[in-house]
Amino acid sequence: MPAKKQYLTTAGQRALKITAGLFGGYFLAVTVHMLLAVALPYRMEIILTGAFSVFLLWTALMIIAFLIRNGWIVWGIYLLSILFCVAGIYLLK
Repeated sequence: MPAKKQYLTTAGQRALKITAGLFGGYFLAVTVHMLLAVALPYRMEIILTGAFSVFLLWTALMIIAFLIRNGWIVWGIYLLSILFCVAGIYLLK
């Protein structure tokens, strides 16, 4: 039984979701950990455990990217979050 057409996305939206999940999710996960390392006094612990927790956060962000219907909204949310983290890193450093 084929899927309903209303639940399927176009190829462009699928590509936006894939790139947002892969690249945007990775950069967001790394900037969140960098912000935590700058903001908290436990820098070395955050850096050491970051190898595992970045992967877990990246996986969650990839799943979230596919739950949102529009790929442009995913990119917008991820880019705004990255800019917020970068601003926090800049201000706290």
